[in-house]
Amino acid sequence: MSVAFNEAWVPNNARAVTPSDTTVLNCVALYVGAAGNVVVDTEDNANITLTNVPGGTVLWLKTVRVKAATTATNIVAFF
Repeated sequence: MSVAFNEAWVPNNARAVTPSDTTVLNCVALYVGAAGNVVVDTEDNANITLTNVPGGTVLWLKTVRVKAATTATNIVAFF
């Protein structure tokens, strides 16, 4: 099965993330530069812990917040 390319799916901005329980991101994806746990709040208010995420991983997950409990580092949010 092939999926047609849609430019609307491609993020057009990015910025470094400092995990925080209060900072609102509203991003469409996260890049995890160094391994660890990533704790996020999602668009539908779910609090999710992704454990042992390897460095170099892109998480295609609409994220409202990257929580302070996150242990992964060098995280970049895509908008």
